[in-house]
Parts: sequence; C-alpha cells; structure tokens
Amino acid sequence: MMELVLTALLASTITGGLTAVGALPILIGKKPSEEFNDTLLGFAAGVMLAASFFSLIIPSIDISTQIYGEGPWPAAIAVVGILLGALTIALFDRLVPHEHFISGVEGRSNAKIAGVWLFIFAIAIHNFPEGLAVGVAYGSGQQENAFSLALGIGLQNLPEGLAVAVGLVAVGYNRLKAFLVAALTGLIEPLGGLFGGVFVNISELLLPWGLVFAAGAMLFVISHEIIPETHRHGHHSRATSGLMVGLVVMLFLDVWLGAV
Repeated sequence: MMELVLTALLASTITGGLTAVGALPILIGKKPSEEFNDTLLGFAAGVMLAASFFSLIIPSIDISTQIYGEGPWPAAIAVVGILLGALTIALFDRLVPHEHFISGVEGRSNAKIAGVWLFIFAIAIHNFPEGLAVGVAYGSGQQENAFSLALGIGLQNLPEGLAVAVGLVAVGYNRLKAFLVAALTGLIEPLGGLFGGVFVNISELLLPWGLVFAAGAMLFVISHEIIPETHRHGHHSRATSGLMVGLVVMLFLDVWLGAV
C-alpha cells in the first residue's frame, strides 16, 4: 500500500511541476496572443476530456464488472461516482472564495483574503481534481492507464501554466510574480495525488468509486472553467480545434501505451 501511495504522490508532483515549466515563457518571451493561448487551453480541455473517459471511467467500469459481475452495478457506480465528483467540486467552487480573471470574485466573499490568494484558490479548485485523478490511477496499481493519464495531465499542465501566468500579467502582476504564482498552483496537484492514492488503498471496493469520482471532478472543471475561458475572446474555432487535437492525442497515447 505505502509503495503505491508514494508512487501516486511522486507522479502527481511531477505532473504538477510541469505547470511551472509551462509558465517559464512568461519570463523570457513576449506575451502570447489570445488566439494561441485559447488554442492551448482548448488542447488542455481535450486531453482532460479523453483522460476522464479512457483512463478513469472505462477502467472503473471494468473493475466494477470484475467485482460485481455483469448487470446494473458497474453502470450505477459510474453514474453515481461521476455525479459525486462533479458535485464536490461544484460545492468547492460555490463555497471557497476565489477570483477568475474576467468574471471576478466567486464563492463566499472574504475581505481579509488578498487578491493573489483568490487567484490561487481558483486554480486550486481547478488543479486538485487533476492530482486526484493521477493519485487514484497510480494508487490503484493500474500502471498502464496511470502512465498515460499522468502523461496527458502533464502535457495539458504546460499550456495551463502559461495561461495562468499570462492571465496574471494581464491583470497587473509583474512577470516574476506571475511565474511564481503559476508555479505555486501546481503544488496543489500532489495534495490531490496523495489523497487519491490513500483513498483507493483503504479498500479494493473503493477503487472503482475513486476512478469515476476523479473523472466527474475533471469533467466539471472542463465544462465550468476551461471551455468558457477558451471561448470568451471569440476564438471559438481555434479553441475547438485545440480541443479536438488534445482529445485525439490523449486517445492515441492511451491506446498505444496501454497496449505496450
């Protein structure tokens, strides 16, 4: 158990660290265009969408079928787990004070919380499900699915880190501070990874629940946060193209690496 939990923590730390790598261009290059930024975010959404189904939901249904056999239980667990994951992140989004670049403050207001921390909380709500997904996958011992999932999450963290840094510069932060905050948001993922790794090792019966819970959390983030962000500048075609490319890249990686 402990070895799987530590592997989950390490994997989610690496994927979270790629957020900082993605933010590096803000220090050394000019600000990317809105079109390019929305395309990259669309790519991230596509990767997460494919990962939710191919690396989390389908393995969960397979494991539930092994435990409970054919019948309604595997499908019921998938449905309830996905909705619970989405509901949990929705509650965090509603209750935890946080701030988006355009829509402003959401959640319960708290004047004592500095503006930069509102941004961090917003990204934490976003990044925790990603770390949770990686942690659940590695904690389950499903190494093939886990590696492709971690690779996909890591890839989408690169444009995500850049998007966070660009957004912070746009609202007045200097480049160094924007980079540091973007890097800091990646540290949320190891917390999610540790929680997910411990959760699925408590009992084998919790494993399929953990997988679909993480999937539901990610699906909520995709629909509630990423896709609206990619469309707010009017670059719908570029964002959709990025999403499609991200989806098929993740599909290819999952099928290819899962078969190796």
